[in-house]
Amino acid sequence: MDNLIGPTPYSSVWLWLAVALAGLTVCWYAGVFWWTAAGRTRGERALIGAARVALHRRRALRAMQTIQSAYRAGELTANRAGAALNEEVRRFLSAATGLRVEYMQVPDIATVAAGALAPAAPVLTDLADAQFNAASAVGIDAVSRAAQDLVREWT
Repeated sequence: MDNLIGPTPYSSVWLWLAVALAGLTVCWYAGVFWWTAAGRTRGERALIGAARVALHRRRALRAMQTIQSAYRAGELTANRAGAALNEEVRRFLSAATGLRVEYMQVPDIATVAAGALAPAAPVLTDLADAQFNAASAVGIDAVSRAAQDLVREWT
C-alpha cells in the first residue's frame, strides 16, 4: 500500500493563465464597446475624433452624391430626394456632434446645445420644405450643394 498515490495536481500556472485570458477577454470587449460607442465624444483624443468625423464626412458626402445622381436620373422624386438628403445630413450631424439630431424639430435645432447646430438650421429648413411641400420652390440641386457644403465645412 505504500506505492499508492493520488493524482498529480495541476500546476498553478494553468490557473493563472486561465485568469489572465478571462481578464484579457473582458478588457477586449470593454475596449471594443468604448471605442465604438455611438456619439462618443467625451474623453476622445483629438486625432481619433478628427479621424472619426472625417470618416463620417466621406460617407455622408458619398451618399449625398448618390442621392443627387439618382434624382437627376429621375429615379427619385423631389420629395424623396429631400427626405434622403435630410436623413443623411441629420445622420452626419448626429455622428459629428453626439447630439440626437435625428429626433429634433427644425425650429429647435438653432437653439439646442447653445446654438452649436445653428449653421445647419437653414439647410435643414430647405430640406424639410423640399420633403414635405409638393409645391416647394426649393431646388434639389441647390439644396444638395448646400448640404454637401455644410458637411464639408463642419468642424
